[in-house]
Amino acid sequence: MLPRKIADSTVRRLAIYLRFLEEFEAQGADTLSSKALAHRAGTTSAQVRKDLSFFGSFGKRGLGYDVHALARELRDILGLNRRYRVIMVGAGRLAGALVQFSGFNERGFDVVAVLEKDPAKIGQRWGGLVVEDVRHLEKVVKQQRVDLAILVTPADPAQGLVDRLVAAGVTAVLNFAPVQLQVPEGVEVKNVNLAVELETLSYAIKHRSDNRAESA
Repeated sequence: MLPRKIADSTVRRLAIYLRFLEEFEAQGADTLSSKALAHRAGTTSAQVRKDLSFFGSFGKRGLGYDVHALARELRDILGLNRRYRVIMVGAGRLAGALVQFSGFNERGFDVVAVLEKDPAKIGQRWGGLVVEDVRHLEKVVKQQRVDLAILVTPADPAQGLVDRLVAAGVTAVLNFAPVQLQVPEGVEVKNVNLAVELETLSYAIKHRSDNRAESA
């Protein structure tokens, strides 16, 4: 039986391990050591073994991991053996870039609808989709059997939209709006705050420069 709660950091590393395993698969590798996987993922062999140990016993001492078998297991653990129906709420430039991102489809995430409140954008064609009026959100969620929502809006309308999504039955939201959303238990929200990510890079640049100045 799996632990009740696995840390987000562990799940993120599993996704990273899978990408590198798929690279090794493409190169024709059959086995891989925890050291090699850790090196590519920027972590330690001990961390790799600990992360995988939450889900079972993988690999053999002295032989390493079977690349194909471990990749298959990680796809199963991450829920990538099925396809997910995704709704995009917001039709700005970032949303447009996300809709065109081929990685979504390759990993099993199918964007099935785009919703927007701006009359100038409603009716526009985005690839094979037509931007729909956000007033029809509940109807679209039901008709499209939506599994996951991507929220790409300003901060002000975000909470109200997520309340509507949750009420319509959506239990997983990827949030690009610059606001902390409040959701009931059982609903997962992952926040992507681009400003915060840039600030962490700014911190890294500043302190790297400071360290260089001190050592000069």
